[in-house]
Amino acid sequence: MKPYIEISSAAGLEWVKSSYSGNNGDCVEVAELPTGGRAVRDSKNPGGPALTFTVEEWNAFAADVAGGGLGFGRS
Repeated sequence: MKPYIEISSAAGLEWVKSSYSGNNGDCVEVAELPTGGRAVRDSKNPGGPALTFTVEEWNAFAADVAGGGLGFGRS
């Protein structure tokens, strides 16, 4: 799998952003890939590229965030 999608708006994915995001437009959006992985893009540039992650990569990232890693999650 390529680590990115060149034109994310053409990928036919359902993009969502966190309910914690404000309305200022400075957000990231996430879409589930057919493989179960995830794609992430900048909401200000929906036609631009998106990074892609395998299921394992996404699960590791989510676990790290939930555990307080990366400056997010529990305090």
